[in-house]
Amino acid sequence: MESLKYSMFGFSRKYKIRDAEPPADVKEAFTKYSESESGNGSSQMSADQLLRFLIEFQKEEGYTISDAEQIVQRHRVTKPTGHGLCLEEFFHYLFFDDLNGPIKSQTSSTSKFGRTQMVHHDMTAPLQHYFIYTGHNSYLTGNQLSSDASDLPIIKALQNGVRVIELDLWPNSEKDDIHVLHGRYGLIQD
Repeated sequence: MESLKYSMFGFSRKYKIRDAEPPADVKEAFTKYSESESGNGSSQMSADQLLRFLIEFQKEEGYTISDAEQIVQRHRVTKPTGHGLCLEEFFHYLFFDDLNGPIKSQTSSTSKFGRTQMVHHDMTAPLQHYFIYTGHNSYLTGNQLSSDASDLPIIKALQNGVRVIELDLWPNSEKDDIHVLHGRYGLIQD
């Protein structure tokens, strides 16, 4: 485990740097997609299981077993004798720069399909100087005045690359919960 020493005004403090534990949804996905034929969650996710995760959960239709094998080889670090990714490796894979555009580093990298990707703009201006791909009323199925609200347009917008989703949150009548509404009328059903 690494540590960081911080000094200010003559005082020093040493902090331990710990990797974040995978959140519950990552653990659930790992358990679901790494299940062995006996139905028990395996401690490793094989290339076949990773491919199933990519196609079913991530909706990445273009991946092949060869791609999944390359991912496993590239991200497997803790168990050189194993044939798959452990939970921590799977978690780190999900946050790998090549997959996660919002946190992509400014160095060049090669994507899954061999294209070199690099931030090629001057990114030193204040944040408000940049266009951010956002969704407004993303939950509406049609026009703003007469359409229904649904979670399906939000899912589609996120799959198409939207990075920010606007949700209109309103308190319920007892003021102990919230509803996602368009105005105070278009309720999105669970």
